[in-house]
Amino acid sequence: MSAAPELLVHVKMRVALHRLRGALPGALAPDARPGAGRALLLLHGLGERSPERVPDELALWPGPVDALDFTGHGASDLPAGGGYTAEILMGDADAALQRLGCATLVGRGIGAYVALLLAGARPKQVRGAILRDGPGLAGGGPRPSTTSIPWPGPNESGPPDPLALAELSRDVRPPEYATAFVRQAALLSGLVRPLSLCVTERATWLRAVAEEPGAEDTSLAEALAHYARLE
Repeated sequence: MSAAPELLVHVKMRVALHRLRGALPGALAPDARPGAGRALLLLHGLGERSPERVPDELALWPGPVDALDFTGHGASDLPAGGGYTAEILMGDADAALQRLGCATLVGRGIGAYVALLLAGARPKQVRGAILRDGPGLAGGGPRPSTTSIPWPGPNESGPPDPLALAELSRDVRPPEYATAFVRQAALLSGLVRPLSLCVTERATWLRAVAEEPGAEDTSLAEALAHYARLE
């Protein structure tokens, strides 16, 4: 990352939005294909941070490429005492989406789950969400487990926040909750395929998502090409 990130405020916390690359040369010419000016927003996995540069497998995206550090990760703020949920991270991603106007999302691990939630919550602004394998994809299962309160040791500080790792890895994900967001995206986005599944790990929630209209198993390259063609 050559430039300092832009710090966006979400619920008194600052989250870092990194511009990894502007549009490819010629992508904004009058005869450019649809979608050439739309940002690709990268959402990292649990315990990760935004990449330093555009990953090779995403390099052919014609528009700008941005990446977000979730709360408790990378250059974003760490809350005192934890309290992490997938919905908090969705709020982080929504702050980035409002800054960009609209975007195609690529999420790894827990970033994939957040991309799914945001696709349903902001169907007109999310022009496709690509779900990829990565840390935190499975979550804590469909039902709550035994309550425990993790607490980092005295020498554990700084990103990634140990509380984020502990709490988000146990995040409860009922299949019917996830599919509600898929149906919202399918109904209101105007897209035939609002979700592309480029994953091998199939948690209970993800198996349910794969059965829904509007979610399609595909390759990463095909998904990128598909969403780059959209208006």
